[in-house]
Amino acid sequence: MSGVRLGADFLSTYEEGTKREWVIGNGLGGYASSTVIGAGTRTYHGLLVAAPENFPGRLLLLSSLDEEISIDKEVYKLATHKYPDNISPEGFNYLSEFIRSPFPLWVYQAGDFTLKKKVFMVHGSNTTYVLYDIISRKEGALLKIFPLVSSRDFNLTARSGYLSFYQKAGPAGVELASSNGFTFSLSSNLQYHPDPIWYFNLEYDTEKKRGLNFQEDIFNPGYFESKLEPGASRFFVAASTKDISSLTLEQVDKLYVREANRQNLLILDSKLIESFALKLLRATDSFVVKNHATGENTVIAGYHWYSDWGRDSMISLPGLLLIPYRFEEARSALNNFARYCRRGLIPNTFPAFGGDPIYNTVDASLWFIHALDRYFAYTQDFLFLSDVWDTVSSIIDNYCAGTDFAIGMDSDYLIWQGPQLTWMDAKVGEWAVTPRAGKACEVNALWYNALKTASYMGTLLGEDISSYETLAAGVASNFENTFWNPESNCLFDLIHQDEAGNQVKDPAIRPNQIFAVSLPYTMLSPEKEKAIVDRVEKDLLTPFGLKTLSSDHPLYKGQYRGDALTRDTAYHNGTVWPWLLGAYVKAYLKVNNSSKSSLEEMRVLLEGFDAHLEVAGIGTISEVFDGDYPHAPGGSIAQAWSVAEILRAYVEDVLGIKP
Repeated sequence: MSGVRLGADFLSTYEEGTKREWVIGNGLGGYASSTVIGAGTRTYHGLLVAAPENFPGRLLLLSSLDEEISIDKEVYKLATHKYPDNISPEGFNYLSEFIRSPFPLWVYQAGDFTLKKKVFMVHGSNTTYVLYDIISRKEGALLKIFPLVSSRDFNLTARSGYLSFYQKAGPAGVELASSNGFTFSLSSNLQYHPDPIWYFNLEYDTEKKRGLNFQEDIFNPGYFESKLEPGASRFFVAASTKDISSLTLEQVDKLYVREANRQNLLILDSKLIESFALKLLRATDSFVVKNHATGENTVIAGYHWYSDWGRDSMISLPGLLLIPYRFEEARSALNNFARYCRRGLIPNTFPAFGGDPIYNTVDASLWFIHALDRYFAYTQDFLFLSDVWDTVSSIIDNYCAGTDFAIGMDSDYLIWQGPQLTWMDAKVGEWAVTPRAGKACEVNALWYNALKTASYMGTLLGEDISSYETLAAGVASNFENTFWNPESNCLFDLIHQDEAGNQVKDPAIRPNQIFAVSLPYTMLSPEKEKAIVDRVEKDLLTPFGLKTLSSDHPLYKGQYRGDALTRDTAYHNGTVWPWLLGAYVKAYLKVNNSSKSSLEEMRVLLEGFDAHLEVAGIGTISEVFDGDYPHAPGGSIAQAWSVAEILRAYVEDVLGIKP
């Protein structure tokens, strides 16, 4: 399968080259990432961002490798950095091609040389490898590579006064110990020369636009060097949290083949052959990681700044792990969250790979039951179903009796929750942008689905499920009367009480109602389900997902950009989310009886993301898009449930490949 290939027209200016980014993961939460021209525009960009064992969070260790080739009196500097009112050097001027398949590859051409640079990581190791293939057409050329390093939290910036480094140099590498107590290594088959120097006031354009710290200092401990004989030469530079001092080029080549084979096996195991599906399948891999605390699999919600989130993991699990037939990892991920279930609540997040789980979510537990059902549909794994049955029953029992965060069942069998517990949870200081305390339409659709799913699974296990059927009947008898809005011919988004205790029904047109149609078990008549889909299509559908609020609402924000306050205000008030298309496609096909024309419409809709794979995050799908045309991408450059739900909908619903 061919990957993304960008030519000089996308790489010839700083502005154009920094619009597109790439990221590759290591299966631990660490990664390598930058723009396609190698210029860092985020604090998160770096060739080695490690997720060390027994260390909370992620650390930026190797920011970049700055290459230069000297021929006669000409010096060709291939790096690109931004300083205040200055870009220097401008290495993108020599960049002729960027290719992303399976790993990032750059082709530089200038004067009498061609340099190809390839970056990859090996699964399960905090190590980044950079391979160079150079053709020199002239005698006396000299290659130098300058590593720029740091040792800081990847969310932050650092200054020279904050960090200092001790280096233990060898002929082919260096061990660096930072003043914050962390040690890492650089190794190469080039000659290493210590020559410490600080680079001051590098700027990160994207952070500046986001209203965050955007300047820092980076340390250069020395440089790697070699003369280039006429013809072909091969070199490597590696950075790692472990000792790599004895690393050889032959070993690096074998590691490259091993990692390429691992990724190719993921494709073969999936049994998929459609080009668009295979592109998305490749994008799934970086989100699947090991949780340091438990040793189980989990899901990185997005790159660059997210950790593992319960809701995102459960929604993403079918697309990330079941479609690719990664059943062992799916079971491990479910087990990871089940073991931390407390009072019926699945963790909302494991913060920064360290610290105690945070449980402030009403729907993650209900999505867990849905994900478990999908896992069982693919695997028929009765043993695991039996193992986690106590978690399922605990969720239902605690939701009935009432649990933390004012989550509990009302006398009408519907679930009530406190503020900031649904997926629309943006908050600025103490201000809840979309508080949604009360009875949310999608939460109660999920509640009914969870009860019916538990009844089905419990029957298979020989459990007494009579109470679940009674509860489900109670929910069904009240859901329509409570949530149906005859004026808009769709669902009220939220039922809550005002300060005087009066019931208020929120008529805002939001996408949450689509789950009352798309989930496996639903409560409404076919006519009302069709009306919901029609309303969502008319008011919320875009080529890249569903708007979070109809554009005629006074709170609608059509653009997601600016500082944190501006972005959070728009986050769930008009911003488009791709992951919602998964539910929309399923609902649309359901109410149209999967007719030939409806299948073709949904295929075209989903394949519209093919062009997006060459924009923003190369080879992956962004977190959000603007509500207003032309729907510019924003948020994280790679979001797990964006990729997962587009892939799942395409394979299961459009192609009809189901368990």
